[in-house]
Amino acid sequence: MSSTPPFDRCLVVDDDEDILLAARLLLAPMFRDVITTTSPDEAVAAMKRGHFDAVLLDANFARGATDGSEGFRWLGLMQAADPAAAIVMITAHGSVAVAVAAMKQGATDFVSKPWKNDRLLATVRNAASLGRMRRTDTGAATTNATGSPLLGTSPAMARVQSLIEKAAPTDANVLILGENGTGKELVARELHRLSRRAAGDLVTVDLGAISETLFDSELFGHAKGAFTDARADRIGRLQSADGGTLFLDEIGNLPLHLQPKLLTALEQRRVTPVGTNRPVAIDIRVVSATNMAVANLGDERLFRQDLLFRLNTVEIELPPLRDRREDIAVLLTTFLDEFRTRYDKPERKIPADVLAALIAHDWPGNVRALRHAAERAVILAEGAAYALADFPLGRSAPVAEAALVDDLNLDRVERQAIEQALKKHAFNISTAATELGLSRGTLYRRMEKHGL
Repeated sequence: MSSTPPFDRCLVVDDDEDILLAARLLLAPMFRDVITTTSPDEAVAAMKRGHFDAVLLDANFARGATDGSEGFRWLGLMQAADPAAAIVMITAHGSVAVAVAAMKQGATDFVSKPWKNDRLLATVRNAASLGRMRRTDTGAATTNATGSPLLGTSPAMARVQSLIEKAAPTDANVLILGENGTGKELVARELHRLSRRAAGDLVTVDLGAISETLFDSELFGHAKGAFTDARADRIGRLQSADGGTLFLDEIGNLPLHLQPKLLTALEQRRVTPVGTNRPVAIDIRVVSATNMAVANLGDERLFRQDLLFRLNTVEIELPPLRDRREDIAVLLTTFLDEFRTRYDKPERKIPADVLAALIAHDWPGNVRALRHAAERAVILAEGAAYALADFPLGRSAPVAEAALVDDLNLDRVERQAIEQALKKHAFNISTAATELGLSRGTLYRRMEKHGL
């Protein structure tokens, strides 16, 4: 099959045409569409017209400028145009001061040019994953009557909301458990919003999307010259969260041999950037999330128990959508209204039999899958009412079991399973990952491995 990019659109803004060409060629396999421009005005206008999974923004446009002030102004305008945007600042004059200022203002990350291709790809992939997560997690653009973006009045969600309200004002570390698509990232944002650290940053680290070779640099930072292509000092994610909240997503994907490094940093509340001997104190609150089963978390062969104890002072378990079916109607109505407004579509009725079928469906992708189904229905529906056929409920032809049995090569079997899941779910990465029992980051890595 032909290779399908894992992300939709990327926007690159730089005053150097050569940089734009290099970025477009490098990022083309990752995005369906890479849009480049030398005009920040055009970039802001484009962000108002539609969403981008990731945005790369030059920090300096005026000749001779090095302080990043111009880029920071455009960063603010871009955030106003699209508050969910994941924006990576790029500059030829990288420094700790500029990096801190950019990330404090809300940039997702920071890279220096000339860049190392692997480094840029990893940074942009992480940003795009975060950008997509911000848009597709549970009702990201909506709130309930209490001001919380967590929708639903079921007893299960009432318990979740109660735990959030009790834990948020404290500095206790929180571990969020739940299947993919249940809204773990949204709970982390709510914990931060209601905390005494709300004025600080919420820094997200998708541990499923960080390669082992970049782990130390990503989390702890590095000094100029610490390794090949370390052309400038760079702060790590833990230091950039100083005074705020650090959200460690997909914590269950952290390899066992790297867990002691994270544990040491959390215990000592300080980090030592790669290439230095000077520890830096950090003041952070840690919120973690995983879809790993509780039994696996309790297995010392998979997860260090001393790290688990450090992370789960308070534990919040999100229920799957099948266990709170009474919330489906309000969720569905909210999502349909959201997308109807976004796509300027007419209002349609939901027949009782269609609603009953949607409530009875098990929704293996949980709320994220319901939201995706609502978006598809708004786009494809005709007439005055929605039909059940407008909603993708995961129906597909039976898997060719004989082919799997006949071919016992594990690599080929894995590739075939991934291809089938992607085709079944119209290349929706989150839903395919859920069915395969993988995290989004792991699925991306295996797609790259097999050239998908």
